Amino acid sequence: MAAPEKRTIKDLNGKWTMNKTQSDPVDPILQLQGIGWIIRKAIGMMTVTLIVKQYTDEEGIEHIDIVQPGAAGIKGTEEKRSIPQGDEKLWTDHEDHVFGHVKGYTQWRKLSDLGDDEDNTFVKDGWIDATETFIDGTVESQGNGWTARQVWGFALVDGVRKNVRRVVVKKGDKVVRARLVYDYVEDLRN
Repeated sequence: MAAPEKRTIKDLNGKWTMNKTQSDPVDPILQLQGIGWIIRKAIGMMTVTLIVKQYTDEEGIEHIDIVQPGAAGIKGTEEKRSIPQGDEKLWTDHEDHVFGHVKGYTQWRKLSDLGDDEDNTFVKDGWIDATETFIDGTVESQGNGWTARQVWGFALVDGVRKNVRRVVVKKGDKVVRARLVYDYVEDLRN
């Protein structure tokens, strides 16, 4: 389902599901991150659902809390991102049963601020409005040696406005790049 115009990068609140037909395969990403075959296959069979709550606290820090309910025999996960204003990197630690111990940071960025190397060229591609602010997040595995960068925004996919993440995962000299497309399901706010 198309993302409604009221959903922007500053208001991702709601329920979203990954569109596997329009997304690149996630198995190569998970394999590079050291996720075992059984878990990768279970993730490949499940409907990936994100329940997103986005808000600003009294200190002006933006928060994006994401719950991914469990399915296909896999326990759910929770992700909390904090985005300060400006160029500050607010590192946070997180541990879950799929990815282990990771730390990362998330920033507001403009595509015009990004360089022209191969990774930046990939993450800059295909957005609706290149002057819009985007979410740029980096996560580093503390035990498996990989890094994952995600740039979030909105793009036209088959002529329909969608929530998209462009992902670059690296481990040593190996790199996997993917576009993940999310369909809007519903607003969950009361």
